[in-house]
Amino acid sequence: MNMPESGTAGPEGPALGAGFPVATRERWRELVAGVLAKTGVDVDRSAHAPEELLASATYDGFTIGPLYTAEDADDQVQGGGFPGVAPFTRGRRPEGAVISGWDIRQQHLGPDPAATRTAVRADLENGVTSLWLVVGDEGVPAAGIGEALADVHLDLAPVVLEPGAGTDAAAAAAALLTAWSDRDIPDTAVSGNLGIDPVSRLARTGAPADAATATSDISEAARAAASHATRYPGLRLITVDGTPYHDAGGSDSQELGATMAAGVAYLRALTEAGLDLADAAARLEFRYAATADQFATIAKLRAARAMWARVTEVCGLPAEHRGMRQHAVTSAAMMTRRDPYVNTLRTTLACFGAGTGGADAVTVRPFDAALGLPDDFTRRIARNTQSLLLEEAHLARVIDPAGGSFFVERLTADLYAAGWAFFRELEAAGGMAAALTSGLVAERVDEVWRRRRDNLAHRNDPITGVSEFPNLDEPRVERAAAPGAATASSAPTALPRHRYAEDFEALRDRSDAHLDATGERPKAFLATLGPVAAHTARATFAANLLQAGGIEPVPGGDGVAEAVAAFRDSGTPIACLCSSDKVYAELAEDAAAALKEAGAERVLLAGKPAERYAAAGVDAFLFTGCDAHSLLVELHDVLGCTQEGGDR
Repeated sequence: MNMPESGTAGPEGPALGAGFPVATRERWRELVAGVLAKTGVDVDRSAHAPEELLASATYDGFTIGPLYTAEDADDQVQGGGFPGVAPFTRGRRPEGAVISGWDIRQQHLGPDPAATRTAVRADLENGVTSLWLVVGDEGVPAAGIGEALADVHLDLAPVVLEPGAGTDAAAAAAALLTAWSDRDIPDTAVSGNLGIDPVSRLARTGAPADAATATSDISEAARAAASHATRYPGLRLITVDGTPYHDAGGSDSQELGATMAAGVAYLRALTEAGLDLADAAARLEFRYAATADQFATIAKLRAARAMWARVTEVCGLPAEHRGMRQHAVTSAAMMTRRDPYVNTLRTTLACFGAGTGGADAVTVRPFDAALGLPDDFTRRIARNTQSLLLEEAHLARVIDPAGGSFFVERLTADLYAAGWAFFRELEAAGGMAAALTSGLVAERVDEVWRRRRDNLAHRNDPITGVSEFPNLDEPRVERAAAPGAATASSAPTALPRHRYAEDFEALRDRSDAHLDATGERPKAFLATLGPVAAHTARATFAANLLQAGGIEPVPGGDGVAEAVAAFRDSGTPIACLCSSDKVYAELAEDAAAALKEAGAERVLLAGKPAERYAAAGVDAFLFTGCDAHSLLVELHDVLGCTQEGGDR
């Protein structure tokens, strides 16, 4: 090719790129357009067409492109800097986690103190380095904290509390402090976090309902927290929790903005309670959700540190006090009850993102967490996930491994900008208490949830094992219900807990109820027309979609007459035509009419909508991007499945 070469010879010999054409964005566009054209995509040869066709929109208002170069990373978050140096984008500590790895923190929420004691001991003996104890209505009783921690060397293993929504945080804190004093732990050696967090309680419950009372509650909690500061210099007092906004279906930038606003609220309250600003900032720990989108997780943690560095800089803190202590926990919203073993893949990716993103502590939820109380085996898998990534994959050996990646730097900057905009909106509304009680936060988060839910319904955001590649014959995994799992606030400003799989899993529950009541699952007939090579692809697609709703596909046919005969024997009022466009042109209209005459209440066609087939009797079309959930709900209604089941 008559093109300039990308390298030239130097004093030490030819450059590595010598002999290759110069890589330019324009040349890349030409090549991408050519590949897309070969796939049948109608490509506009304008300069930006390939990017537009391959780009994906985020819930944060910006677009993820298919290619990033040095040009995209020019506007890094406040220059990026070095690890351990403000703005801490690259990590809070200069050494990262190289020396000891990140803190492996296991969550415990069992209501039985004796059982929790056994589980805690097993965790600490097998790699866990700190404990996250859920207390009260959603976990172990406050009075049982001492028993649950009876075997713990509290001078070695930090304990982090999370008082449940209806729990007296002061009582929980007193019980933990008593456990420390009963072991004669020196006050200077006490480490962990009392987990005081009235903002998250307000977010989850919607109570109190007015900003003045909410602000008063935050101030009262801060005074209670500050009362322990002098005696316990190494104890963190408050958790700034971003997971309520994530669990409600919110975006990464909303999680970032909300935690910044909550952090500012706590700084104000703690300094009013008598702490100096540096001490107040040091008593906070921020908690973020880590998802299977590893790059988004990495960028979110990096952006959070840079945002907090900017917040504390504006507050007047010197650079050495602007670092953020981060705890990342694998997302509860991404966990599934169906095919729960796939959750192991999700949590591994999330853990990878959290660790390489610079989290100080990481919690991996057991793969059965969405089903109820995890058992010994699943807790073992959860902690071993972290041990393998640390001890065998050596993830902590590199400080900020994503640093310098054009994509990650751009994503970090975009999340920073979107999160900062939401933070400013919350502050302009009067601060976090006012934004929560007015319903502003709930409204903004719900806007994102509606868009996310629509994408889930159309399978644009596929869920492996649920909306894609479901297994109707999977054995049911049963677990004891977790404390507080069935409770939900009815307050209009409360943030609900969602799981991305919940709508499809509700359909699977309806299918299970139908199976229990009738001895068989709801069924749909697949009228496979023409030779195997013609119908296999679309029959597979249709079967996958139907099974996502718990509907069993029953294939049969060849010609129209054979398909109609097989349909009559199938015992279902739903039929779906499956074949190639060429076969459809010859047989689809006759087949649709014949199936309707044979008693089909719904005739579907696996393929793009076409008016001629709709006129012949086709009621709906199955294609990539169709509203699969709405279609499946309609089919369940036609098949007479009950409305029971689900966790909606």
